Order: sequence, then C-alpha cells, then structure tokens
Amino acid sequence: NTRQLVMGVLRRGYGVCVCVCECILEPLCFPEHQGASNSLAFPGEGCRVFCVLCSHSLPLSDKDLLLKHLVLEHKLVIADVKLIADFSKYMLYWKKRFTEQPITDFCSVIKTNSEGPAELQENYFLLCDALPEDRILREQLQQKRLEDVLEQQQKERDDTRFQRTCMFCNEVFTGNRSGLLNHMAREHSFSIGLPDNIVYCTEFLDTLEQKLDNLQCLYCEKIFRDKTTLKDHMRKKQHRRLNAKNCDYDRFYVINYLELGKTWEEVQSEDDRELLEEEEDDWSDWQARPLCAVCLFCEQQEETMEKIYTHMQEAHQFDFHKLKTNLCLRFYQQLKLVNYIRRELHHCRCYGCQRTLDTKEEVLQHMMEEGHVMQLPELSHWDQPQYYFPTYENDALLTALSDSESDPEEVARSAEVPVYSEDVSSLRALKQTSVLNTLLNMFVFRKAYV
Repeated sequence: NTRQLVMGVLRRGYGVCVCVCECILEPLCFPEHQGASNSLAFPGEGCRVFCVLCSHSLPLSDKDLLLKHLVLEHKLVIADVKLIADFSKYMLYWKKRFTEQPITDFCSVIKTNSEGPAELQENYFLLCDALPEDRILREQLQQKRLEDVLEQQQKERDDTRFQRTCMFCNEVFTGNRSGLLNHMAREHSFSIGLPDNIVYCTEFLDTLEQKLDNLQCLYCEKIFRDKTTLKDHMRKKQHRRLNAKNCDYDRFYVINYLELGKTWEEVQSEDDRELLEEEEDDWSDWQARPLCAVCLFCEQQEETMEKIYTHMQEAHQFDFHKLKTNLCLRFYQQLKLVNYIRRELHHCRCYGCQRTLDTKEEVLQHMMEEGHVMQLPELSHWDQPQYYFPTYENDALLTALSDSESDPEEVARSAEVPVYSEDVSSLRALKQTSVLNTLLNMFVFRKAYV
C-alpha cells in the first residue's frame, strides 16, 4: 500500500525524488520553464520559516535549504512545495500539529532498502495532500492568498496618489495607474494587458524599468550595447510586449492566483475547453430530452409526435394530419390552430358550435357525441394574429410542428400559387394596415393583464 501511494504521488507530479542508492535524499523537481520560480511569492516577503520538528529557522528566501534540512536531519519530505501558497504559515501549522500527535499519524512512511540488512534500512516520512487535512490546509492558504491579492488590487485601483514617469517618453502621469498603462499601450504600442488584471503594479513597473536600464529586451531578453540599439530592436522586431514564458511576471497577474498550482495558460485553456464541453453537453441534452407533448384534449403525454397524433386519433377521433392536408395548413397556421383549440377547451367551449359548458369533460363528451371534434369553424375565425401566442407557455407540441411546405406535394401546390409584390406606393398606409400593428397591440394587451 505504501508503494502504491508513493507511486501515485510521483505520477501526480509531486516532484519528490526518493533515492535509496545514495545517503542524501532531497526533494527535486524539474523546472516547467527556464528561469521559472518555484511559487508565487508576495513582494516584500522576508519572514523567517521555522522547521516543523526543531527550532531551526531560515529566511523564506532560503526555503530550499530548509527543505534540505528537513530531509537530511528529520527524513521528512514535503511534496509539491511550489503549490503551497503561504509556506511559512504552512510550516507553523504542522509544527503545532506534530507537537500534538506523532508524525506517523499524518505522514506516509517510506522504508528504503527494505530487502537489505536491517542496519541499512531507514524510514522516511512523506507529507502530501493525499492526507485530507493537508489538502484542506493548502486550499485554505490558497483562498487566503487570493483574498489578499484581490484586496491589494482593489487598493491600487482606488489609489489616486499614483505618480510615475513613462519608461519610454518620460511623460509624468498622476492620479491613477490606468492612465500610464493605457498611455504605453496607445502611444508606444506596449501592452501588458488590461490594467484591472495587474496587481503589485509599482513593483511590476520597477522590474520592467530595471530590465530596460540594463539594456535588456523585454520580449526576447537579449542584452544590447546601448539604448538606441535596444529601442530600434524592439521597434523593428515588434518586441514591444512581455515574454509570456517568463514566470517572473506571473505574480503580477491576478489570473495566476485563481487556482492552486495552475498557470495562466492552463487556467485559460481549461476555461475554453470547459466552455466547449458545456456547449456540447447542452446540445446533447437538448437532443436527448423527451418531447413530452401533451394531448389537445386530455392530460396524456407522449415522447414523440407520432405517438401523440396516434393517441388523439384513437382516443378522440381527431386526425391532425388529415386537417393539415385538407386545409393545406402552413406552419404558422398549424401553430394558430393548436393555440386556438387549447384556448377554446380551456374556456370549456366547443370550437365546433361555440357552446359553453361547465367543465372540460362535459365539452369533450359533447364534441364526441355531436361529432364536432373534426368540425372547425371558418378559417378566418381562428387564423388570427392573437393565436400566435401560446396558450400554454411550455407547450412542447408547438416546438415539434412541421412545416407543410417541407412536403414535396405541398411545395408543388404552393408553386402554382402566384405571388404578387406589395404595393409600396404609400408607405404610410402600409404601416397603418400592417399585421405587425395588430400583433404589437395584442402583445401589449396581453402583458398588461398577465
């Protein structure tokens, strides 16, 4: 079990190297990028970090020496150190916990040279986020760091005492940092991103100015002999931007603090990928979702139009296909017919003879007995703009209606009907008599009384 745990930890990229052939055991990790820093440290951090098992302490800048001390003196390996947001608080927490309980309650024990002589065997301890308590601690430290960064960023946004000289033209800007950043982007084509994405802006600009003072290109990071040559190089090569692969800039962008152990490139690519996956899932769900169309005359529901049409024909002697064919109903006419029938039955009124009864059941019985199910009133009675609006807002039957013009026979018949262009000689009269006015009035009337 211990071997499986350790191998799982290594496969997950903890960067822990257990060397059983050498007397020195140190935590190692491959750098993700050349010149990459191990973690996003807060500017100005200079506190000391204490060993979790003794009184030894070192400055935070010497964190690697402290990790080496833990391995050599206490045989303790801390996995994924670069993913710990606040290393000093992390160490203080475990220093307290190790005084309360033995280290074996928290750490996995790794026995080196387990098949060799007993005098050559050693036990090493692995502290990693496979332990729920450690994982929770790391997440809490990450959340606290994000809150501090956002608070700092908000202070910088609201700071009206900002004053700085442009590093390219020596123009002075006061009031807010966005003025300087926008100026560099607009006048010098040098963009470092949206001002609202920057944090620790003063130190960020100090870093850029120091590079330029050292005659170093901000993009390719080559050194030049004088400022004129550097400026010509950045202009001709279009190097008026930052090197995105230089992780020294990561701490100045809020996106790098959002997720534990992920760079801005990973967060951005995951956001794009999740968006595509969500769109695909939504499309798949939409196609797979049952129709649940409700019968025009009762509460029966079916998952396909064929089933609901069959039900209405067998249970209520209502043949929608026959009406559609005989009356050559186009899509919007079908829409209005369905809404008309539903509204008449909702008012307990027979649409064949306009007789009103007490209940819907009585209306249905009357229509069956009198043969009014397939007896529709004149087309002008129900082919009205008011029936464009659904009687029931969630009427799935309306979404599954098919346009009769998609039928080849219907297309052939419609091709025989002559089409005349509108008379646009009087636009004022045309606007006054347009059906859109009627629709608009019906919509306003309906909204006023819903």
